[in-house]
Amino acid sequence: MFCAIAAGEIPAHIVFSDDVGVAFLDTRPVFKGHVLVAPLVHVETLSDLPVPMVGPFFERVQAVAAAVEQGLEVGGTFVAMNNRISQSVPHLHVHVVPRNRKDGLRGFFWPRTKYDDSTEAESYARRVRGALDIG
Repeated sequence: MFCAIAAGEIPAHIVFSDDVGVAFLDTRPVFKGHVLVAPLVHVETLSDLPVPMVGPFFERVQAVAAAVEQGLEVGGTFVAMNNRISQSVPHLHVHVVPRNRKDGLRGFFWPRTKYDDSTEAESYARRVRGALDIG
């Protein structure tokens, strides 16, 4: 599924895409503005990611985390990854979840929400995209 998003075959609210990875809004966000960052190369888990790609991939994750904070004007982010267990899509991906103090998120219980519509989702993607600094 993530390969199809990266290839433009499945629509998504893309925040960033280059030859290393793609970042897009989660369709079932923990909080609105929740972004998934996935490598373009299809690998299932972190241990499958070729060593030369680890640094460049996590540079993208780092930039997206900063952009979520800045673009959405939140206090921080929760950055997480599942490997096999609880990994709903068998493609390596990192969750970047916007956070604020007392936002209700406790431990690893991730309640999900929905965007009102595609226009609202795109407004979140645009705000993160506008704050992104990868170079």
